[in-house]
Amino acid sequence: MYRVYSAPAGAENISPLEKDRLLHRNLATMDEAIGWAAHMSRTGHAVVLIEGDDGTRLAAGEIASALRQRAG
Repeated sequence: MYRVYSAPAGAENISPLEKDRLLHRNLATMDEAIGWAAHMSRTGHAVVLIEGDDGTRLAAGEIASALRQRAG
């Protein structure tokens, strides 16, 4: 499972305490997580973190890079 954490537009890095208060969505695959991040970005939300049960951890900058690659 992957968790995609979103925040209001303009948010970037978050602390562990803030993470517990953020909205998140659970998704089965990384492809679904990146797709959800793209959707959230299009609707004006910031995706600040993607975490996977396998130890994957993408911060805001890495997510932005993945979204650019996906669009290209």
